[in-house]
Amino acid sequence: MNTKTKKITAAGALLAICIVSQLFKNFSVYITGPIINACLLIAVLTCGIFWAAVLAIVTPVTAFLITGAPIMKVVPAIMPLVMLGNLVIVFAFWAFVRKNKKHLSVLIGGIVGSVAKAAVMALTISYGVLSVVTLPEAMQAKLPVFRTTYSVTQLITALIGVAYAVVIWTALKKAFNEE
Repeated sequence: MNTKTKKITAAGALLAICIVSQLFKNFSVYITGPIINACLLIAVLTCGIFWAAVLAIVTPVTAFLITGAPIMKVVPAIMPLVMLGNLVIVFAFWAFVRKNKKHLSVLIGGIVGSVAKAAVMALTISYGVLSVVTLPEAMQAKLPVFRTTYSVTQLITALIGVAYAVVIWTALKKAFNEE
């Protein structure tokens, strides 16, 4: 299989994993979030920055279509900011691993990317958009939960995703000639 075909196949498989994991989002973001983040990082390692960026943009759309998060229906500006957060983790991670895909680079890049993603989402969503919009009365009591979801929870799920990615990359790197 040539390299281009391998990358497209891997990106398709990772997108499929993301979509299946999103079916569990209503059970817990601690199931879906780490899987999505791990897939984004694995996409950087196996498919390259282009396909990882595509997944970063597509996964919030598929998540919305599958679970229909009520907050995104009320505040649609959140979706592009989630995409931005995903792009931040992808590009920050890529900056660390583009020349060296060893375990330490993957781990450090993942941690830096996770912190950057959480910071961007906290600033733009939790303390940006959610500070200026008026939520319907039924949702106002959940504002602290929404703020936590788009800040602390993003950091935790991203870091768990890094742990998954390190373990998965250990198994995959030989298949992608990265030893």
